[in-house]
Amino acid sequence: MALRKIDLRQLKVAVRAAALFAIAAVVAANARAQYGSVETIQFHSTLINATLPYNVVLPRDYRSAKTSRYPVLYLLHGLGGHYSDWLTRTNVADYASQYRLIIVMPEGNDSWYMDSATKPNDKYEMYILKELIPDVQHRYRTIETRYGRAIAGLSMGGYGALKFGLKFPGTFCFAGSMSGVTEAAVWTADDLKDLKAIGDSLLPVFGPAGSETRKTNDLFEIVRTMTAARIAALPFLYLDCGTDDFTANSNAKFAELLRQKKIPHEYRQLPGNHNWAYWDQQVQQVLKIAAEKLRTGRAAVASRRQTNFSYLRRRT
Repeated sequence: MALRKIDLRQLKVAVRAAALFAIAAVVAANARAQYGSVETIQFHSTLINATLPYNVVLPRDYRSAKTSRYPVLYLLHGLGGHYSDWLTRTNVADYASQYRLIIVMPEGNDSWYMDSATKPNDKYEMYILKELIPDVQHRYRTIETRYGRAIAGLSMGGYGALKFGLKFPGTFCFAGSMSGVTEAAVWTADDLKDLKAIGDSLLPVFGPAGSETRKTNDLFEIVRTMTAARIAALPFLYLDCGTDDFTANSNAKFAELLRQKKIPHEYRQLPGNHNWAYWDQQVQQVLKIAAEKLRTGRAAVASRRQTNFSYLRRRT
């Protein structure tokens, strides 16, 4: 009788273990279905002569919807960061699961996403346009028009995203900036004496004060000299900044210039600082707005003509 009791006890344990294993398998399968997949591509850039990896978040139905094509959001990291930052320091993969879009997070090093004024091989602007985008289009089922392409970033990446949107309006339908360093092209060594890390990276990229590289990549100058025809061709611009951020004043100034030029945009100033807690919060908004602009495609053109700008300032 004792032996029989032991056997029954062991049987109950085994049944419970099997049930738990089955539940875990179902949860794992649901998670895979819900969040899609993440891939890392080891891409060798001919322009820069270096391997520049990029991460990709695929929509959850990408593998099953064999004939569907998807819009792409290019998400740029900040100064001192790398292509892996968005996945390791935010929950962007989870947030993206509700949208039918591909997210690409490229390696930009400390390039400011520029073709350097002093380092001939550092051609990061051309890398994004001439190598990265074509490689993504070759590997994945993407919508290969501006209506299927958006770009956004934080800090240095915010500057880069706005620059791409303003300089290459035929490439993107949306450009978004979180805590963007909008005055990057005009800062001098004196301006950056208390921001050594920024100065050490920025000055070699943009060259000396008054350089042609600075002039052609100054966001304020680009907007000030923009014609009405050029404005009509721009992507929708989005920018936000925390009230305690060191870039708050420059972002507010840039938003005011956009308003004066009647350039369609949305500007949000809200509580926060220049940190990952803020960017993890705001990337959710960027995904939402980007998905709306990408999803509507050509209809977005009609919509953006009806609204000149949106300005939101929130303080608590």
